Amino acid sequence: MEKALLVTVQLKTDKHYWRIEDISSELEELAVSSGVQVVDHVISIVDRATANYLIGKGKVEEISGIVNEGGIDVVILSHDLSGTQQRNLEGAFGKKTIDRTQLILDIFCRRAKSPEGKMQVELAQLQYLMPRLAGKGIMLSRTGGGIGTSGPGEQKLELDRRRIRGKIDKLKEDLKTYALHRKNTHKRRSDNNLPIVALVGYTSAGKSSLLNHLTLSTQITSEKLFTTLDPLSKSLQLPNGQNIILSDTVGFLHELPHHLIDAFKATLEEVREADLLIHVLDAHDHRLHQHNQAVLSVLSELACQDKPVIVALNKVDLIEDRSWLEISKKDFPNSILISAKTGENLDKLISEVQSHFSGLVVNLKILLPHNRMELVDFFYRKAKINKIDYLQNGIRIDLTISRQLLSGLSDDKDMKAILGKEE
Repeated sequence: MEKALLVTVQLKTDKHYWRIEDISSELEELAVSSGVQVVDHVISIVDRATANYLIGKGKVEEISGIVNEGGIDVVILSHDLSGTQQRNLEGAFGKKTIDRTQLILDIFCRRAKSPEGKMQVELAQLQYLMPRLAGKGIMLSRTGGGIGTSGPGEQKLELDRRRIRGKIDKLKEDLKTYALHRKNTHKRRSDNNLPIVALVGYTSAGKSSLLNHLTLSTQITSEKLFTTLDPLSKSLQLPNGQNIILSDTVGFLHELPHHLIDAFKATLEEVREADLLIHVLDAHDHRLHQHNQAVLSVLSELACQDKPVIVALNKVDLIEDRSWLEISKKDFPNSILISAKTGENLDKLISEVQSHFSGLVVNLKILLPHNRMELVDFFYRKAKINKIDYLQNGIRIDLTISRQLLSGLSDDKDMKAILGKEE
């Protein structure tokens, strides 16, 4: 396991929405998620960035001393580095040096499982590396393995700008195929009147655990960041019989690199296409409000800030002081306190979702002739049968069905007569 030194940098010229301690804490979470051992932390508050090192020369010398004495393998900075800054810092430290964006890309590369996910990560990596090529190119891919080396291999990264640009164009073109497939999937859902509910939230807020609990899925969950990269959609039937699609999406992050959002736009179409968002927040995390703002920022970038949202304050089972929950709830009006782990208040969450879509369903009492048994099977599959009685003159059914399905049935001449006799 590689030993890492973390350097949290804060420029006085930047707008500060997060405390530097919280930035440092999240950088450690990211580093641990990538599989390194964090040995030490350094905090550097800089008046203005320097072209050569980003941080001051004195701080560079201080870090060099720690690196030499602590057996450090990799230095990770919280602030993005230019190609020049990275080369100079590696020369000064004598060790591999990466920035937060490279760290995130490394985690994404390790987590991506599907062909589309792998292509999206490679696209983001190449877009990040492209402007950092200078002259013959810097050693963007290092031998020896470890953090920061996952992804495009050395041979690929030694290509000239023209060939790398060609690779980027090819990846974008290939991803369009997946985008087209997803568009067709969305159309089929729309044609079948299946509303889409997307789970959004900060990474590690508990979205996958919530999906698992509600749909009896077995999506892998972990306390590590970005466990889920590839979106997963599952069908869920609400108590009133209405079927919806519940989608888990990639977790958001504070200052998520723009090219990452760009590369994952196709995947994030699940959010754009959704009829309702469930914003899952970790109520147990003291950075609750910062996480909320980070998610709202990404939603705004996706032009989804005006979509209807249900806020679910998750992990309440971890909070002993319930008065803190009441305070949090006041900060998020109309939110629901839940635990995806224990199932606490998930019935309230589902009830809220059902209420949102209630106008899309209708209750009916009909009498079917015995020769239309296929409709009984259809209603069991597509609607909710509240009560059914088999009588001599037919089958009396009390059911709840979507208005769009009902509209389709109205084209059936027999059904038109049956619906005309609705009780």
